[in-house]
Amino acid sequence: MTTALYLPEENIDMIAATSVLQQQAADIRTRTINWASYMQSQMISEEDYKTISTLDKSRGTYLAQNSSQVVKTLLNLVSHLSKDSTIQYILVLLDDLLQEDRSRVDLFHETAGKLKQCIWGPFLNLLNRQDGFIVNMSSRILAKFACWGHETMPKSDLNFYLQFLKDQLATNNNEYIQSVARCLQMMLRVDEYRFAFVGVDGISTLIRILSTRVNFQVQYQLIFCLWVLTFNPLLAAKMNKFSVIPILADILSDCAKEKVTRIILAVFRNLIEKPEDSSVAKDHCIAMVQCKVLKQLSILEQRRFDDEDITADVEYLSEKLQNSVQDLSSFDEYATEVRSGRLEWSPVHKSAKFWRENAQRLNEKNYELLRILVHLLETSKDAIILSVACFDIGEYVRHYPRGKQ
Repeated sequence: MTTALYLPEENIDMIAATSVLQQQAADIRTRTINWASYMQSQMISEEDYKTISTLDKSRGTYLAQNSSQVVKTLLNLVSHLSKDSTIQYILVLLDDLLQEDRSRVDLFHETAGKLKQCIWGPFLNLLNRQDGFIVNMSSRILAKFACWGHETMPKSDLNFYLQFLKDQLATNNNEYIQSVARCLQMMLRVDEYRFAFVGVDGISTLIRILSTRVNFQVQYQLIFCLWVLTFNPLLAAKMNKFSVIPILADILSDCAKEKVTRIILAVFRNLIEKPEDSSVAKDHCIAMVQCKVLKQLSILEQRRFDDEDITADVEYLSEKLQNSVQDLSSFDEYATEVRSGRLEWSPVHKSAKFWRENAQRLNEKNYELLRILVHLLETSKDAIILSVACFDIGEYVRHYPRGKQ
């Protein structure tokens, strides 16, 4: 059984009717396919001809009474026909059947099992087609088969599919990006699929795309994906290794859309609530303080929101971050800043007392902080980061007797 995370449906932000996939599907529904010509040229059997012709006219009742035949016919047609316009039509029909009644997903799984047919294969094959609509509608159907039924997607297929979604997200100017993100929103509600997504380096891809300028709808959908990942305590604990907090803090300070604000606050809350190790939660709080989240929270406290969740999350986060500021030693603050990779001339760098007391602590955890400073010198293009890193390494050498070595 798939252990899905059941959230209210409106939170999932179903693809807006304006998305490219939905607009095209509306046009495709109006087509009439000449099934008789397919039968006459022996491209489909008489049995499949009768089934698809009847299904065109009265699908609900016919499907209930002839489920085995309908599943068999649809899998046959998807596997054996090649004309783009016909495949598009069959996929829209099939997607509509599933959308009308989720329990039909199990019907498809059970029937395909009895017929000894693979339900995943035909649709995974269609992901290789040239036609964007076919590729993305097949992807949408695969996500429904994987998430709405009692059967999970087999591991090898799952890795292939998640890699496909990841690559599609990263494709420049992909007009179907909302549909791709929507599939991922569904998949990542299932715990087994979350680890597989991390395994194909999915989080880095989400962060990379979020650090570019994407429209607010895609921004919302990708942050939603991060949010559902953070419901797993292990993943919530690892999340900031991918610089999730700095990126989301930047978006929070720029965004004007309430739903984007809401979902970022929900991610931040999970990053504090879900990790089982309290020191991880503390590190996350410090990272948020470092990224000026407290300042954003105080601005949000002045605004009126219709959504009670936002108000509750703002209060919760403000309290947690205020507490963490009081507990902060200057070294905690320094270590978090270095780990974030966002060095600036904060007071701690220029304090002679700080360096006298803490220079040798850069040796802790196998020189972790020193290694990060060196890495920043090698990779950063930012003048402030470079100058602060140079200064800090200079102070380390000055105050730690064996620093030069």
